[in-house]
Amino acid sequence: LPQQEELLGRLFGQEGPRGGAAWEDASVRSAWLKGVHSMLQHQPALRLLCSTGGMDVIFTLQGDPSLFVASAASQLLVHVLTFSLESEAPKALSTKDCDWPACAQMIVKHIEESLQSSSASHIEQSLKLLSSLFGSCFGSCYAAWTEVLWLDIEKQIESFLLEETVQAQPVLANLLLNVARSPAFCDTEGSFWALVTSALEHLTPVQAGPLAVGLLKLCKCPQDVRIQALTVLLQPMDCILRAASQPLECAGLLDQSVSDPVTVESLLSSKTSCAGLLCQTLAHLEKLLSLKHLRVDLPCVSLLHSLMTILQFCNGFLSPTSPLGSTISRNLINCSRVQKSALDVLAALSEKKDCDTLIRSLFDVLLAYLQSPNTSPTVLKKTFQATSKWLVCLQELSSSNSQWQQTEKILEDVLVVLQKRLCSPCWEVRDSSLEFLTAMVKCLRDQKEFRQCLLSSEVLRLTENLLEDPESYVRASAVTAVGHLALVTCFAPESPGMGNQYNKESIVAKLQEILSTDSEGFPRRAVISIFTKWLREGCTGQLEDTEQFVSRVIQTVERDLDWEVRLGGLELVEVFCSQTICQLSQCPYAPVSSAATSSTPQNELLQVFCRAKLFGFLFGSLCDCDKPVGQRACDVLVGLRGHFYPMSTLENPQEIEDSPAGRGVAWLQRTLRQGSLAQNFSTDGDAGVDFQDPESMMLALGAIDLLELHDELNKSSDHVEESPQSLLQDILAAVGIIEDNGVDCY
Repeated sequence: LPQQEELLGRLFGQEGPRGGAAWEDASVRSAWLKGVHSMLQHQPALRLLCSTGGMDVIFTLQGDPSLFVASAASQLLVHVLTFSLESEAPKALSTKDCDWPACAQMIVKHIEESLQSSSASHIEQSLKLLSSLFGSCFGSCYAAWTEVLWLDIEKQIESFLLEETVQAQPVLANLLLNVARSPAFCDTEGSFWALVTSALEHLTPVQAGPLAVGLLKLCKCPQDVRIQALTVLLQPMDCILRAASQPLECAGLLDQSVSDPVTVESLLSSKTSCAGLLCQTLAHLEKLLSLKHLRVDLPCVSLLHSLMTILQFCNGFLSPTSPLGSTISRNLINCSRVQKSALDVLAALSEKKDCDTLIRSLFDVLLAYLQSPNTSPTVLKKTFQATSKWLVCLQELSSSNSQWQQTEKILEDVLVVLQKRLCSPCWEVRDSSLEFLTAMVKCLRDQKEFRQCLLSSEVLRLTENLLEDPESYVRASAVTAVGHLALVTCFAPESPGMGNQYNKESIVAKLQEILSTDSEGFPRRAVISIFTKWLREGCTGQLEDTEQFVSRVIQTVERDLDWEVRLGGLELVEVFCSQTICQLSQCPYAPVSSAATSSTPQNELLQVFCRAKLFGFLFGSLCDCDKPVGQRACDVLVGLRGHFYPMSTLENPQEIEDSPAGRGVAWLQRTLRQGSLAQNFSTDGDAGVDFQDPESMMLALGAIDLLELHDELNKSSDHVEESPQSLLQDILAAVGIIEDNGVDCY
């Protein structure tokens, strides 16, 4: 204990770091705070901190010019207060100072004095400290003293809301939200919620927005406060509707406002604040729409109408007659920030019901954006995303009320625009057009009307042409789109005339050529992903055809320099194994009894895998230089071993070398243990083991300890990758090995 107190005295006293010139360095001040924080687990340190002036230093560092130091000081005060109250305070605390531990008294007194200070920076520091304090004290064990602390400062906080001279409203909003989350205020009665209501009224719409959306996400919040919070969020949207309409034409979203509507109108009338307010409002609404359980009803139809109005303001397709509407329209024209935010909310709103009355008008707005040459590539991408979501709604709606003609007309209009966008000189536009096409096919491929519209357009031909696009991103997206289109044409059960055998073989050949020859990794990854999808969906024909298909893909993939392509090849192999076992065993992953290991299905299964050259690829991948590839290969082999040896009937290692097959497997075992299979491996049979011999592979699966290898591959490599030797090797590799560098590293 004496040595501890001496050390603490040096840390907290003037003879310590605080007394030297090094204190001018922010990193030293930060390190001092960390040191204090780490030592506060000991009671002597806590007492000494309060008696040597250490607390005053922390209070001063709250206003440090370094944000990192100021934040660390604030967090340290929170820690000191909570730790002292947990370890020293009685269970029942009162508002009397004598009941509180010394350190806690000092911090609370500092907070109260700062809140009453004339210094705006001191007020803001204390509000941030309180916000951090209530934000970190969620547990019920904190409820008693947090309530006492709040009651002590509540009147002062209320006065800040009413005083225009105090410029700390954003911090106040965050503080109130953190207090609302505290268990101490889960009761819906009391003065606190009246203060929250007052804040929603007095804060500006920009300041009140984060508080409002936070309140709406709370489980326990008075319903009248929830409604008021929602009203705050909807005020800008309500103003948009009113500004766009003739008098009495549209009543807007709200029956009444929380704050003065003139404030919102003023913000939307200003060029500098209009976009910012709308983007913040739209971001909050998108968050609310993503919640599974929203405890207040959203006026979805009016909200959709408001979103459409914003989008029309932005592209100049709406000419309002009111002065306010004209001003807002000028502020928003070609504002891509607002367009993207509105389209995000529009996409989220597609999952809500009762919006069908506006669906035709909505698609008019979306089509106008898709057609306009002024739509930027990023806004176009968002428009495509929203359109694909609403096309699903349109399809569901037409199925229920037989509005096929409207649906068909919209689909035709969308595909006409898509054809033009696929020919755009801008590669980003071509890329997002292909992504949109893929999304449409995924959602609508089972719909007869969609297939008819698609096949009667030029979309298929244009998409296939983009397989040769100069941009690799576009080629990759074209591969994905062509792969999904094939599910509608070539591989569809009721394949139309153009999806004949020639086209199927042509598409497969083109994708295999890309896998073999494309110089960029993105298109090759897309091909292997599509091949795996086709295999999952049973599009590759009978077992014999599938076996040949998989074999060709494996022989291409195993030579690929991109590890993600090789990893994709292993996923394809895993799917093939699963499907083949299911097909030949009549049950997915059906293990066979040890007595049946020589049965015809088992032999046939091994022969299929060997002919497809699976084992050469799998065992070769075990020593891949990229760890994820080796891990996946081992996972597949462990799965196969579990099928062929369900009762763990492994071969006796002593008997392995009694046959030519056994000697090859013994070589494979040794080579795998050395991790050098990649250097000694060849699928041509000169590696010492015949990977296409069923007997050898059956023996290998039983004899090689794949589980041990699995553990080794999954073991963390931090001890190698983060070692000093590894780091120095990286440095040498980067700067070049010359004599001076070598000496320094040594």
